[in-house]
Amino acid sequence: MKRFQAFILSLLLLCAATQTAAEDYVVYESDSSFSDVMDGLKLAIEQRGMFINNVMHMNDMLERTGTDLGLGGPLFGQADSVEFCSAVLSRKMISEDPRRIVNCPFIIAVYTLPDESETTYVAHRKISAAETEQSPAMREVAAMLEQIAGDAVSW
Repeated sequence: MKRFQAFILSLLLLCAATQTAAEDYVVYESDSSFSDVMDGLKLAIEQRGMFINNVMHMNDMLERTGTDLGLGGPLFGQADSVEFCSAVLSRKMISEDPRRIVNCPFIIAVYTLPDESETTYVAHRKISAAETEQSPAMREVAAMLEQIAGDAVSW
């Protein structure tokens, strides 16, 4: 009986994970060029007094490893992820719950798709409704990510 209950619970958890996977990301679209959106993203971060830790050239890495491993064609036209930090917000959210360290640094990605070069996408992880309802700090983090991404696509 316990095995059957564990099996049913595993199925329910799998279904819940599958249903929410699409809701784990927020994606914005822009008809501006990739470089303009990247410039807008960097400016939006810096104007808020935050530090850009790193710009990861994801497309370069994926192309290189894809070729080395024989894994097919391009996944993106262009793709970069920007890591950045807010000492104030990071401190607030981690003070509430130390497990939130996994949210540091914040990351926003900018990309184009191989067959859609006229559209630039900006994406970030979505902070769950459960977290934003329970945490003032996570409401601030969610709003900050949305504002920065919105600023980036408005270029």
